[in-house]
Amino acid sequence: MAQTDEHDDIEGETTRAGYVALVGYPNAGKSSLMNRLVDQKLSIVTPLAQTTRERVLGIDTRDGVQMVFVDTPGLVEPRYLLHKAMLHAATEVIADADVVLLLIDAAAQHGVPEFSPDVLELLERARQLIVVSNKTDQARPAQLARVREWAGERFPRARVFELSALTGEGTEALRAEIAGRLPESPYLFPEDEVSSQPVRFFVAELIRESAFELFEKEVPYSVAVKVDEFREQATPLYIRATIYVERPTQKAILIGSGGAAIRQLGRSAREKIEDFVGAPVYLDLWVKVLPRWRKDALSLQRFGFSIPNPEQRK
Repeated sequence: MAQTDEHDDIEGETTRAGYVALVGYPNAGKSSLMNRLVDQKLSIVTPLAQTTRERVLGIDTRDGVQMVFVDTPGLVEPRYLLHKAMLHAATEVIADADVVLLLIDAAAQHGVPEFSPDVLELLERARQLIVVSNKTDQARPAQLARVREWAGERFPRARVFELSALTGEGTEALRAEIAGRLPESPYLFPEDEVSSQPVRFFVAELIRESAFELFEKEVPYSVAVKVDEFREQATPLYIRATIYVERPTQKAILIGSGGAAIRQLGRSAREKIEDFVGAPVYLDLWVKVLPRWRKDALSLQRFGFSIPNPEQRK
């Protein structure tokens, strides 16, 4: 990729740049680690599994190195078409990344996850693989040893880093390791960019995060958000967004008695968006029913998901 000379070196030193994929099971801490590494909240984080549905890019540029982190959905066996799209998004990144960080939840009670043969093969063929044993602040010594043993058997050439994305312990050592592994290259993005994705994308994600925080069971998993209008010149900034759910009962739960629930959701999301954009926001939320959208290829493509086999519907 041709670049202008202004990014070719800093004070006579050659720059490094490349893509760093964060992959692993749901709740392994991928989003928390990316937010930690870019020093900014870009990926939404909740205690519930499978919160991340799409790839999220975070760019960190410092000391002559530009790391383009790609947070990905969890590597799970798909149960329906949305899961297939999420798995497709995650596995595509493994093949293209300069460095792959495989995150393992060391504190998980169920032990080290077993990945499918296809995923294991992709990980084994990755250009450079680092196994990240996360949650050292919660894991017992025996659990950490278990991850080291597993990594040594599965990926004998991969280095293992133990850290806590929550507290930050060990993350700077990982950053230094990544920097040394990236290829010499001009910067891939301007130095002041923190992501290549539009603000609309992050607005929709923050609304969805609030839904995960405020509602229980199946409701947040059935939520999709589309930003319909974004008036940057308005004061306050005007955003109109539609929250889609699959059933009328879910719509009733989101709206609540007398609209109480949707007002609470709006307040929560608005505060997050204002913090993200650094300006006052008027958030206009609507709720609509789109039956079976998680299992319908056309609906998923409407929300921006890439379907590996658009004709396959379950």
